[in-house]
Amino acid sequence: MFPSRTIVRARALLFALIIVSTLVWSYSRWHNYPLPEQAQIVRPVSNDRHTEGHIQFWRQFQPLLTANEPKCEPPLRLGSAPSIRFEQSNPEDRPELLDMLPFDVETMKNKHRDFVTAINTNPPQLNYTRNTRGLVSTAGGSYLPVLVISLRMLRRTGSMLPVEVFLADEEEYEKHICDVVLPSLNARCVVLSEILDAVSGDMEIEKYQFKLFAMLFSSFEEILFLDADAFPLQPPELLFTSGPFVSTNMVTWPDFWASTVSSYYYEIASQPYPENAVRQSSESGEVLLSKKTHMKTLLLSTYYNIWGPDFYYPLLSQGAAGEGDKETFVAAAMTLQEPYYQVSEPICAIGHGTDGGLAGSAMVQFDPIEDYALTQKGEWRIHGSKAPAPRAFFIHANFPKFNPATVFDKQAVNPAFADDGSYTRAWTIPDNVIRAFGTDVEKQFWEEILWTACELEDKFSTWKGKKGICKGVTRYWNAMFGIGHAR
Repeated sequence: MFPSRTIVRARALLFALIIVSTLVWSYSRWHNYPLPEQAQIVRPVSNDRHTEGHIQFWRQFQPLLTANEPKCEPPLRLGSAPSIRFEQSNPEDRPELLDMLPFDVETMKNKHRDFVTAINTNPPQLNYTRNTRGLVSTAGGSYLPVLVISLRMLRRTGSMLPVEVFLADEEEYEKHICDVVLPSLNARCVVLSEILDAVSGDMEIEKYQFKLFAMLFSSFEEILFLDADAFPLQPPELLFTSGPFVSTNMVTWPDFWASTVSSYYYEIASQPYPENAVRQSSESGEVLLSKKTHMKTLLLSTYYNIWGPDFYYPLLSQGAAGEGDKETFVAAAMTLQEPYYQVSEPICAIGHGTDGGLAGSAMVQFDPIEDYALTQKGEWRIHGSKAPAPRAFFIHANFPKFNPATVFDKQAVNPAFADDGSYTRAWTIPDNVIRAFGTDVEKQFWEEILWTACELEDKFSTWKGKKGICKGVTRYWNAMFGIGHAR
């Protein structure tokens, strides 16, 4: 017996509704996920709730930064502070290499006070998703190949943390990298100009100031910021769930040098001049922070960076090595009396030997969990304790950048070449630090450099027109690690 015509029509209508619903669902999925490179012509501007929330925050925060601009003469530099290793520094050496008129000090002090008062009484609210964790970085241009290598090293640890990669503007957005390569590594590109340009104003933000904005505009509540050329040796998830982070909610790592903060800074920030001027300066290639608990530290650090080049960078470093954003995090936390922990185990340079000594091309930062366990027991290796060193946790391969297109160019440091021009391993000393890795990290690193060079040789915009990138890295790989090793 055949069904009635009414039932047939009802079934047909139901089938049509299912098809329409499926198409609508498919469109929404297409709209929210990147298309393959060949199908995508123009990348639409983001309009998700995170971007809108960030724009609302920036509408409140940008006028606050502008209103408290230090409109006075910047500090006059009388010289540059010497870069003295922390272990060799003397508490009595307090460099004073800036000069300021009393009127200018008072002007900066008043603006600083007004800004701190504003963020203490009615701060603009950061936009993020509660109870989330992730990694944040900045890249673009020649840093994108370096970032891909670092992300592949991150995934070797077994880490599943999502990653947000901040680019300056649309020109830095590379479709294949942002729409195909990074999503395959659980990472996504975020274009800063979409947020910053949504608010009118003549505030100029340079690339070296973008780190703070990447942290402000990340969607995560708890963030680990990593420079594009830094990668972990252990899963960084561990850091979020252990001391010192669970008790302080902010962890920083040291630089080589003793702090060289000017006395003018303490006067401007209305802080007591410390009795002991000697502490390790900070290295900002890695910063671990909760935006929920340390929102004000981030806001004040951003203030220091916006008005940094002329004012706060010299006040916090006085021209010592690496002057820039690196001192702003700890300075902001101390001024606001928000807790933080700086790893005490000194940073360590690694490289290979030359006639001139160490050809250092990377820095090792150590495990804050193991470091904290020692300092809680009063064991400070920096002050002479003979306790075993914490394990290595990060490598910051900063000088030169291990960009496959340029790493073999002649530079101030040539990581791949010995003095006689022959190939050499980049990282062979200090021997005790290299052996303590427990695995051949450098070989793994070059394996990812090789993969990036050969699989993505024609994909990066800064590699357009360059020939032989894959061949160059393959030649080095075969010489150092032997033919037949799988990429």
